[in-house]
Amino acid sequence: MNPNDEKSVSSLHRAMEIVKALAQAAETGLRVSQLCKQLGLTQPTTHRLLQQLIEEGLVEQGEQTRLYRLSIEFFALAARAGDGGGLRELCRPSLLRLGASLGDSVFLLVRSGFDAICLDRCEGPFPIRTFTGDIGGRVPLGMGQGALVILAHLPEAEQEEVMRFNVPRIQNQGHLDEVFLRTEAARARAQGYANANSGLLEGMAGVGVPVFDSNRRVVAALSVGTIASRLNADRLPVVVELLQREAKRISERVNPFDRALRRPAESLGVAKATSHSSS
Repeated sequence: MNPNDEKSVSSLHRAMEIVKALAQAAETGLRVSQLCKQLGLTQPTTHRLLQQLIEEGLVEQGEQTRLYRLSIEFFALAARAGDGGGLRELCRPSLLRLGASLGDSVFLLVRSGFDAICLDRCEGPFPIRTFTGDIGGRVPLGMGQGALVILAHLPEAEQEEVMRFNVPRIQNQGHLDEVFLRTEAARARAQGYANANSGLLEGMAGVGVPVFDSNRRVVAALSVGTIASRLNADRLPVVVELLQREAKRISERVNPFDRALRRPAESLGVAKATSHSSS
């Protein structure tokens, strides 16, 4: 590789690190100084790369806040990348039906290594806070009902591997610890859905159900996020039944030999689990 090629690869790598950092701060945005500190880059280098990303339409800067964030065009590209006949397209009608029936926000989560990624979402009328945020947001498997129900239905060996990797990542998050993960994963597997409330998002509640392929291997989760008063003991069984009905519809159409459906996060160009940091 000649020096010019090496320089291009290095610039691309740094630009992608900026994109990943901005994705982690999608709701707030970041200043140049924050990116420099987080990524260990100089201010001139960071500013130059940001300008290049802006020219490509992938990043924008707020006129008043001066904060940098990923652009709408970036999310549009990501959505198109994940909508090539794979799981996102297959599940979209189910999300729309659930959103219309329940009036709450509905999410499609998929596994990517040790994380769960929001592959799609359908907004409800009630403002809520979520762990994953927008499409493309990620959380460690086990954090939140959708990510927990995926973890709960993994084969035992995989579940143990995820536990070993993720417990240190979440142990500073309220009362989330190994005991909580193991207890709630076992409960979710036994009852077929997860509705454990960690208390990290005050006033919020949710429930998640697994989506399987025809070989009964978990490939995704459908979940609902809403305000706690809308998921009381009377309404919970209704929500679970609707989620499970749609999950069954999807499962019947998932081909276990179709890699794009079994590994949907790959269509978004998601990095390998070993390379990403804690959420």
